[in-house]
Amino acid sequence: MEKTLNLTLKVWKQNGPREKGRFETYKVSNISVDSSFLEMMDILNEQLINEGKEPVAFDHDCREGICGMCSLYINGRPHGPDDDVTTCQLHMRKFKDGETIIIEPWRSAGFPVIKDLIVDRTAFDKIIAAGGYVSVNTGGVPDANALPIPKPDADEAMDAASCIGCGACVAACKNGSAMLFVSAKVSQLALLPQGRVEAARRAKNMVARMDELGFGNCTNTGACEVECPKGISLSNISRLNREFLTAKIKD
Repeated sequence: MEKTLNLTLKVWKQNGPREKGRFETYKVSNISVDSSFLEMMDILNEQLINEGKEPVAFDHDCREGICGMCSLYINGRPHGPDDDVTTCQLHMRKFKDGETIIIEPWRSAGFPVIKDLIVDRTAFDKIIAAGGYVSVNTGGVPDANALPIPKPDADEAMDAASCIGCGACVAACKNGSAMLFVSAKVSQLALLPQGRVEAARRAKNMVARMDELGFGNCTNTGACEVECPKGISLSNISRLNREFLTAKIKD
């Protein structure tokens, strides 16, 4: 017989960034332990719609841990009580029957609430637009072995590029810092020859944009690395600091 859960959900409800929010309490029953957290939220919303009530607004897209949109703060942890997973990959077997689950949006000045559990994460897009790309003409697509890149550098660049921009690092940080995100996007290009041409401009512009958008300073506690669903390393922050300092010295 399939194991199911009866749960109490305390869900943050807020009509907009300038509205006062509050917690609403809901009950859900017979939730399969094999269902994902977002499937449980779907069941809750179906229940609310059938009762003639407004459903809970939450963000999602791929439900495969790729897009980074399913950003929820669950029982005090970004993406919930599991390691190296996004909310859509979190399964209900991580919870106990009769448990109360507190569900909130990201808490950061850089991520204003749009509605309920949905926050505006376009600040990350603005940081990328400030320099997270290669704009110089690097010629046609070369053969895979034409540019000699040491394997350790290629591996580090790929690890940094695995960042999905979900914002868990910001949510985990006491200061709401976006340093882990920015450092990952700088590192994935700084480690490759194609990215070196614009390295100084990239580091300065992306850090400046991050500060303009209201993200705080790095706390050096490492909470961002612990809660990152893709395991982005703190070593990238060290690399960002070196890139930024080098750029300032050149000025």
